[in-house]
Amino acid sequence: MIEAEALTKQYGQTQALAGVSLQVPAGSILGVLGPNGAGKTTAVRILTTLAVPNSGHARIAGYDVVTEAAAVRRTIGVTAQDATLDDLLTGRQNLVMVGELSGLRRSDAKARSVALLERFQLTEAADRVLKGYSGGMRRRLDLAAGLVMRPPVLFLDEPTTGLDPTGRVEMWQVIRELVTDGATLLLTTQYLDEADELADRIVVIDHGSVIAEGTPAELKSATGGARLEVTLSAAHPAALAALAPLVDGPVDVSQDGIRLKAAVRTGSGLATTVVRALDRAGVLVDDVQVRPPSLDDVFFALTGGPAGEETTAHEPVREFEEVPA
Repeated sequence: MIEAEALTKQYGQTQALAGVSLQVPAGSILGVLGPNGAGKTTAVRILTTLAVPNSGHARIAGYDVVTEAAAVRRTIGVTAQDATLDDLLTGRQNLVMVGELSGLRRSDAKARSVALLERFQLTEAADRVLKGYSGGMRRRLDLAAGLVMRPPVLFLDEPTTGLDPTGRVEMWQVIRELVTDGATLLLTTQYLDEADELADRIVVIDHGSVIAEGTPAELKSATGGARLEVTLSAAHPAALAALAPLVDGPVDVSQDGIRLKAAVRTGSGLATTVVRALDRAGVLVDDVQVRPPSLDDVFFALTGGPAGEETTAHEPVREFEEVPA
């Protein structure tokens, strides 16, 4: 349903995309990860016809994003990171307005708004002005607006940003239901647990290029073995030497010297072995955990920093340019 091949995009001297290729089969979710400024937003802008690539090709449901942009727009729904609805209108009025602007008759737009308000548990707030909505309610209404025309393809740009944990879980359930109903989703997110929870496959973009792709399990497996995390009662100079024979590679030590992390080979009784080694060295331990690699580990290994960290290349916040009609 979504296909991109060797997309490039340059803004002045900045190479925002340097040959990005990706595919999203029908009825699946692709998670797109990357540091801020890595090229995620530029890729989404091209795929949603808001920007034109310098080279490369992309198709949505068989339509070319440049030469058949109007058909692409009729096929997709977009939930942007920044809310695009009118704060001075009610939730119902916003959905009706979106429907009419999309070509629905007013009666059909009203009927569609009623169904969406019920689906997203916003019926009681339907006639309240949007500026009085909570963050979670606004995000649900944003997503509802993207579904007014029942698009088969959805682009969700950080859909849970600003939501509390309960709101995030509720949004995850809505996203799962959309896929169950047959939708195809491209999801950008800074929350690695969100990608792990929702995405069938993940693409990691950095410096305008795809640097890794696969299922969450494949990416975590490629990162290496398990991670050892030790919390000491107090910093101790003998801790590193005691751990060295038990770990693979360097030990990462927190600034206060209390938390130590390292890659390890999983094995029976490893935590007990670690505690005994530290005890023999006179090091007091508060906690020892051995866990499989997470997407956080994958992200750090691939990009050298945590999710949300800036890269050296920056995308323009807003680029005004001519887009195809």
